[in-house]
Amino acid sequence: MGSSNLEMGIIFLIQAAVGILGNSLLFGVYTFTLLTGHKLKPKDLILNQLVLANNLVLFSKGIPQTMAAFGWKSFLDDPGCKVVFYAHRVSRGVALSITCLLSGYQASKLHPKISGVMGLRTSPKCIGFCCFLCWILHLLLNIYTPMKMTGPVNSKNLTLKNIFVYCSKLPQDKLRDSLNAVIYFYFDFVFLSIMVWASGSMVLVLLRHKQRVQHIHSRSLSPRPSHEARATQTILMLVSSFVCCYCLSSILSLCIAFIRSPNEWLVNISVFAASCFPTFSPLVFISSDVHVSRFCSACWTRKTISLIW
Repeated sequence: MGSSNLEMGIIFLIQAAVGILGNSLLFGVYTFTLLTGHKLKPKDLILNQLVLANNLVLFSKGIPQTMAAFGWKSFLDDPGCKVVFYAHRVSRGVALSITCLLSGYQASKLHPKISGVMGLRTSPKCIGFCCFLCWILHLLLNIYTPMKMTGPVNSKNLTLKNIFVYCSKLPQDKLRDSLNAVIYFYFDFVFLSIMVWASGSMVLVLLRHKQRVQHIHSRSLSPRPSHEARATQTILMLVSSFVCCYCLSSILSLCIAFIRSPNEWLVNISVFAASCFPTFSPLVFISSDVHVSRFCSACWTRKTISLIW
């Protein structure tokens, strides 16, 4: 194992560990709050599904690539490769649609015209049903993915394409591959367009709100932003980072798809870009979510009391 592979393995390991710990903490907090009978906001239900999809992305892409970087090459068999790539495609798509749902929900709360129409349709049951539809959509949309993948093969077998060290791609009909690519691109384009539109609407609302606040508090030195404005700023930061990481990952994935034997550094950069948002987003949620801070403070208080007694 070369020094470059060792360095990439360490980077992938840190990235996966930070992301999995952060997403697992958030998923535990939201699930605990739901099971204990506390009322969850619709946004919390959306975030619960988003961190679940993020964790699945890291488990299905980050961990296998980390093991491959450390020199483990034949740790997955044929069924394992099919499951791993199917889980990654599904979780990647769910993360896209859930982030789109999150930005649309926040935009509907800020925009006066949209909020009046959507006010009766943003109940926890409706949001939960929308999240369920997101999972069903991508489970069905990516059902063709396992048929394209197989376990690692001998490099002398030129009929198979070695995309990753631990898995290979079976030769497929070009027409079918092109049709699947068009379908994937269509759904990605729709979700990203809605996301950009909702983010643009939130930016306009925030700018107008800032102008009103500056006018009302013209004599105040540091007017505090509202809770809704802070939540919107957090979501805008998450959406913009998601769009950047998703577009970069998609471009690199297209490059890998058109190259028969892609370079190892190209594959590593693609995996790193695909895992950036699942690693970055829980850190933002942890620093800004009230549920997490209350949960951590309660756990710390109980631990302190138990140590004293």
